[in-house]
Order: sequence, then C-alpha cells, then structure tokens
Amino acid sequence: MDSTVEKVDFTHMNEGEHAIGPQRGLNYETKLLWEYERTDDPAVDFEEPSSFRNRTGLDERKELGLPQVKEPTVVRHFVRLSTKNYGIDNGFFPLGSCTMKHNPRLNEKMARLAGFAHVHPEQPVETVQGALELMYDLQHTLGELTGLPAVSLAPAAGAHGELAGMMVIKRAHELAGNTHKTVVLCPDSAHGTNPATAVTCGYTVRTIDTKGTGRLTVEAFKEALGDGKDVAGMMVTNPNTCGLFETEILEIANMLHEAGGYFYCDGANFNALVGNIRPGDFGVDVMHLNLHKTFSTPHGGGGPGSGPICVTSDLAQFLPVPHVKKTQHGTYDLERERDHSLGRMKGFHGQFGMHVRALTYILSHGADGLKQASQDAVLSANYIMAKLKNHYHVPFEGPCMHECLLTDKKQKEQGVSTLDIAKGLVEYGIHPMTVYFPLTVQGAMLIEPTETEPKQEVDRFIAIMTRFAKQTEIGDTEIFHDYPLSTPRRRLDEVKAARQPKLKYSAAEQDE
Repeated sequence: MDSTVEKVDFTHMNEGEHAIGPQRGLNYETKLLWEYERTDDPAVDFEEPSSFRNRTGLDERKELGLPQVKEPTVVRHFVRLSTKNYGIDNGFFPLGSCTMKHNPRLNEKMARLAGFAHVHPEQPVETVQGALELMYDLQHTLGELTGLPAVSLAPAAGAHGELAGMMVIKRAHELAGNTHKTVVLCPDSAHGTNPATAVTCGYTVRTIDTKGTGRLTVEAFKEALGDGKDVAGMMVTNPNTCGLFETEILEIANMLHEAGGYFYCDGANFNALVGNIRPGDFGVDVMHLNLHKTFSTPHGGGGPGSGPICVTSDLAQFLPVPHVKKTQHGTYDLERERDHSLGRMKGFHGQFGMHVRALTYILSHGADGLKQASQDAVLSANYIMAKLKNHYHVPFEGPCMHECLLTDKKQKEQGVSTLDIAKGLVEYGIHPMTVYFPLTVQGAMLIEPTETEPKQEVDRFIAIMTRFAKQTEIGDTEIFHDYPLSTPRRRLDEVKAARQPKLKYSAAEQDE
C-alpha cells in the first residue's frame, strides 16, 4: 500500500472561496476585530428599548463600529492574539538594563490572599493592619538593602520614582535657599529618563563625558563640575548602562558633596549589587528602585510598575505622603501630612500588589539568597562575555557586572549589523538583546542573562550568537537581511514605520 500523502497546493485558493485561510500547525492568522462581518445571531442581541431616556447627564455614546459576533468568536480572537505575545514565560529575554527575570509563582499566590487582594485603601487602618505591616516591613527592608533608611513606596514606576527623588532634592535646596543651584550633572551614557527628569524639575543638564572608558573618571567629573557653585546634584546609574561598575564613584561622590550637591542614583541596575554592597556606602543620597528589575515583580504589560525611593535620614522629611509608620503600641498607622513633604505623588499608597510580590521574593530568599542571586547574575553575564569576546567586539576592558556589552564592529565589515543579528535571534525564538544603547557605543548589543536563566538556555544563546559570527566570517550573510523567516509577520521597514506610522485602522487602506 502506498503510504505517501499527496501534497495539495493551497496557494491558488483564497479565503473567500474556500474559507480555508492560511493557518498552519495552529499558527493562527487572526484578522483585526473590525474586519469580522456582523453575524445575524450575535451573543447579545437585545431589542432597542422604547422611550429610552439618558439619565447619566453625559452625551449619548456614539456607535463604536465594532462587529456583532458570537462569544466564542470574541474569545478565540483574543486568545489567538495572546499566543503571539512573547514574554519571560515563553523563553529567554536577555534585555540589557531591563532584568527580565522569572516571576516566581509564590509571589502571585501571596498577592491573591484575600487579606491583600480584597482590601480597599479607604478602609479604617485598624482593619488593614496586616497590609500596613507588610508595607512597613518592605520600607525597612529596602532601607537596609540600600543603606538609605527613609523609604517611600508611593511612586508608581521607575521614572515616577526618579521624579519623586529629584523633587526631594529640589525641595531640600529650596528650603536651604540654594536657588542658585540650577544644574544637574548626567553622564552621556545615562538612561534617557535621567536628563528628562532633571529638566522636568526645572534644572539644566550638564553632561559628563564617559566615551573613552565607559566609566566616570575623576578628571571628567571635575571638568563638568567646574567650581560647583551652580550644581544641585548628579544622576548616575551604578553599575552603569555599559554594564560596568563605577570604580571611582566614592571619590566623585565626596567631591560632589563638598560642592553642596546631592547624589541621585538610578537604581535600574541594583540587581547586580543587592546583598553585596549598599549604595548608601558609596555616597548615594537618593535612589529609586524598580521592583520588577531587582525583586521579580511583573514587568511591562504584566505590571503595574513600582518605583520606591530610598533617601538619607536628612532628606526623610521631604518624602511623599502617605507613609506607613509604627506606633508606640506596636500597631501601624498612616502619616498623612508632614510639614516639608512633597505631598501626594500618587493616589493612596502606590502599587500595593507589587509590594506584596517584592517582599515575598525578599523573604523567600533571605539575605544570603539575595546575595547569591546578584552574584549569579554577574557570573552569567561574564560567562557570555568570555564565550563571545573572540567573535564580537568588546568596547571596554575588564569584567562586566550583570550585563555585558558587545558591538557589531567585526560583523559590520561583512555587511551584517546589530539589527540583522537581533532579527536573527527572533528567528531562533529568542527575544533580542537591547540594541543601539547606550548611544555612546556604535552598534551596541547590551546583553543581560539574569540569574534566573538555566545554563543550558544561556549556552543555547551563546551557540546561536557564535553561529551568526561564523556565518558572517565566511561571507554567508544574505540570509541575515531577511530574518526573521518563520514568524507570522516578516521584517518591517523600520525607518518607514518610524517616520510614517499608521496609528489608526483604515478599512480603505486594507482594501488597497
């Protein structure tokens, strides 16, 4: 009996004629919801009410233009769309400076406990003592880990924390009469939010040059500082955005303090330090923490974010309210007003669900576990650098911290760019690393494996990157310009997409 199966050519068929569609192997091609045709028997089909009168006081809602379809169609539509998302639960996510680590399911279990999930911020404090105790314990723990004892959990995300932190510095200078201090120093490799936050707070930004070494140097800092009379503070990420520890930071911090400025530390890369060194010990006055980066709360669309700030005891009086405090009777209360406080930065108490998850992560690890997590993150990054340094250009000497920085300098000679390599990783089911950042390094590839990736996954990434390098070396480069090949959507014209984005669905354009 002939067991061969005749192959059928579906290319001549179209969806209108045969209703087959291009689905293959459960890789669904999903239309936009607007493209569905109205069915004669939708899931909900109420008759138009007679003598209807709008009682809301608002304008009558206009027709949304959405199709009326059955409930299974709606559910399948969104479930199929969800399968196109890529997240940390799908695979390796080596985004530099983003710390896309595994979110332990224990965190989610704790956040769903009724005493946490079902409380309301307006409840009397005596009915939410457990929730307030959790916030108080998190404040204390973050203060211990950073060496900055005064903590506010209010900010809603990292950039919001930056804003709160710089407002603390601004407030301190204003009350001291330092209206002449109008400048904030930022390295040229800083996260873009740093200078943006400083400008938002009314400061002028002066850049510190780091291009030569990838690090701050005393000489470059002195040049930017000048006589220091107009300098209100400095915003620095440590480890920095090149994945390097700022080895001269203590001397620089001392010089800044002598000039009457405050040291703001961007805590985006605290994952490399936690449990090993406290930023307060190298001169930091104010710092924000991204709970998702260091303490495993959900990141991005799985958020929401949370960006607590930690400050020195001298600056505690300026923190936002409300603030959880412990009474002399051992109970917990809310400090709702403070003479020199910034006031409210956000409604109520910040992102409480993220506070639950972060404290769960901290307590389940303990001091020794947090220390090991950071050390494992640093080890993973240096392992990748050691394996790839002979295949890719490493712009700065020495070991890295929790992320390593490579460039496309060698590959560019053969016509393969960082973008081509990133698209190649998509083809192999790996989310690309951070590309073209920091801006001070041409063709940058910033890779952060985190401590939660098993060695076999890191080795697979190394093998793919090595394969790309060897293909480039022998001139087998054409395929790189076509990657990705197997995804539901192929490669975009990114320049055109950036310059001429289509922000609104148009049926007419689809017909064209």
